[in-house]
Amino acid sequence: MYEILIIRNGEVSIKGMNRHVFESSLIKNLRYRLYEFKDLKISKGDGRIYIYLNGENHLDVIEKAKNVFGVVSISPAIKTDAGYENLKTGIRNLMEESLVNSSNTTFKITVKRQDKSFPMKSPEMNQDIGGYILNEFKDRVSVEVVNPQINMVAELKKNENIIYFEKIKGVGGMPLGSNGKACVLLSGGIDSPVASYLISRRGLYLEAVHFHSFPFTSDKSKEKVMDLAKILSRHTGKIRIHMVNLLEIQKEISEKCPEELMTILSRRFMMSIAERIALEEECNSLVTGESIGQVASQTAEGLLATNNAVETLPVLRPLIAYDKEDIIKLAKEIDTFETSIIPEEDCCTVFLPKRPATKPRLEKILKAEELLDKEALIKKAIEVKEIEIVG
Repeated sequence: MYEILIIRNGEVSIKGMNRHVFESSLIKNLRYRLYEFKDLKISKGDGRIYIYLNGENHLDVIEKAKNVFGVVSISPAIKTDAGYENLKTGIRNLMEESLVNSSNTTFKITVKRQDKSFPMKSPEMNQDIGGYILNEFKDRVSVEVVNPQINMVAELKKNENIIYFEKIKGVGGMPLGSNGKACVLLSGGIDSPVASYLISRRGLYLEAVHFHSFPFTSDKSKEKVMDLAKILSRHTGKIRIHMVNLLEIQKEISEKCPEELMTILSRRFMMSIAERIALEEECNSLVTGESIGQVASQTAEGLLATNNAVETLPVLRPLIAYDKEDIIKLAKEIDTFETSIIPEEDCCTVFLPKRPATKPRLEKILKAEELLDKEALIKKAIEVKEIEIVG
């Protein structure tokens, strides 16, 4: 029955002179996500995006489209020929369809008079069509203007009419690629996949760096990260993962530096390596899953120490003020939680100090780092990295 899907794009519509750029990104992403539906046609107009179904199943298309970043809501709609009588008939037909197996349903009519040449104003049409619907369906419906079960919306246009009553929630955010590309430090834990999802939802493509300590960590640990990236790619598109072995760096730190600084020094190396990879891949920021106070290295002093290792790019921390319960809730919503809690070792558990420094002084860290050939260690780690592509 439905012929059109109306896509509302939220904050994209307030982007002023740059609006067309964001709309074009969203249309491109919708076409990519809906490629299997060969007969669809996608266009924009009236501050919205329209998907013309051309016989495709509207439920299948909605299920895919609602998870595209930038889609705030979707309304399946019918259209009729222009004219007021055609509008009334269309509303009646859609109401009849919506009332199948229903009784005692409350409704409201909302007519938007886009054709200002039509003599009746919207309130008059609301009353007229509301009375018509009451008469047509008699004891099955009643009017409720505050919180109706069905709010039938009809747009009276010069060339056609569009009618709908559902508004299906989309994932929101900004269209992928509209804000560039970020490099995320992706682990096998709960936090970094959630941070990756959130930053991608703001319109950034993802490049990922994963640190491991093979053979101290197993291949299963790397496979777990690949599985997480595959889940994320349902939302983010393709993700390229740079697999970096941190073991030699950790050995050097363990042999030459104070034990309590192992975690923070390892983290500084990760940030430095990730920044160089990010710059090579033309990323405009680094992204981590850190939440302040969650672990020993994520105190304000620890974050200062890791930030200091980054020379050029901003470090984005989408989860910085999240409680763990909130992170877990979102991980479950995006289907990464069950994979994240599979027990596999990671590089952060290798050489874990008994008493990690929680309030490290930057001058002490920098002095300890002088004991290492930092540049050589970073270059070697990057030279032998592996790249995997998922999605």
